[in-house]
Amino acid sequence: MSDRPISRFPVPDLADLPDDIGERILAVQEKAGFVPNVFLALAHRPDEFRAFFAYHDALMERDSGLSKAEMEMIVVATSGANNCLYCVVAHGAVLRIRAKDPLVADQVAVNYRKADITERQKAMLAFAMKVCEESRSIGEGDFDILRQHGFSDDEIWDIGAITALFGLSNRMANMLSMRPNDEFYTMGRN
Repeated sequence: MSDRPISRFPVPDLADLPDDIGERILAVQEKAGFVPNVFLALAHRPDEFRAFFAYHDALMERDSGLSKAEMEMIVVATSGANNCLYCVVAHGAVLRIRAKDPLVADQVAVNYRKADITERQKAMLAFAMKVCEESRSIGEGDFDILRQHGFSDDEIWDIGAITALFGLSNRMANMLSMRPNDEFYTMGRN
């Protein structure tokens, strides 16, 4: 499987990338033990790579009332709704690791309403799915439900912003036909 292309578009050689992008990719490789295909595929357009990962880091690496696992739940649930194989597989692996639960990612990707997660997390994902699928119909009642579950306005922003960023990511991954790394499929399963 790993001999198949990771993108419809050319994937640059690491040696040909601008220094900052090459250094970022090597740092990820050192931490993960492999280079996630998203880094190589998006490196095709260096300015867009930088912009995407700057926003990604601003959302996903910030201190938030949302746990890292909850952030990944948002990505997995909405990526499932957007039929994004890459993001469901890659972020599903991260979710399994962050939640220390080998089952949760599959449950959230298929039907978060039936997943073994808290009612608070189900409310969070219901809002994320509304942002994902019908953002034009969001109203004050949606915010009231989240506030009743203890979410702050900053956390509600985070839910919406993560959903929106990964809506972009899902569409790019689907358009590129980005293939998940084989390593992701087994991560966090034991």
